[in-house]
Amino acid sequence: MELYIIRHAVAYERDANLWSDDSKRPLTPEGEEHFWRDAGGILRLVPGVGVVLSSPYVLAWRTAEILEQKGWPAPIPCEELAPDRPPHEIVGALARYADAESMATIGHRPGLHELVSYLLTGDARGADVQVEKGGAVCLSFDGSPGPGTGSLRWLLTSETPRAAG
Repeated sequence: MELYIIRHAVAYERDANLWSDDSKRPLTPEGEEHFWRDAGGILRLVPGVGVVLSSPYVLAWRTAEILEQKGWPAPIPCEELAPDRPPHEIVGALARYADAESMATIGHRPGLHELVSYLLTGDARGADVQVEKGGAVCLSFDGSPGPGTGSLRWLLTSETPRAAG
């Protein structure tokens, strides 16, 4: 299985006066515009995936919608991808789609960073992996994703897919 882990595009800074519920905080217009270009580059590298799971938070969901508008499947809401969920919970959610040949997740920091480390080393803090906003990681597995079973294929900064697109 190929797993593509994508961090949401650039969003507004947290502001309890504007968004008392942080799950409603949106992407900035510039973040959306930049990711629209980034998504084109990502899809040149990965034209299709079997399943797209997204955090239900607005900023991640909108990022997933942009990928859908570019040609990927519609996202499926995945509560386990909400911020601060432990990697073993995310792996449990991924297991529900074990038959897929490829899958993408769209989420947040630190959860995605910890997930990548967990899948590569078996420890959420076993590797210092940084996924920029709008960036992506590709991990490869001989079967279902599990702790310490992944191989890093590539890590893209937010600038790399834009250059490819």
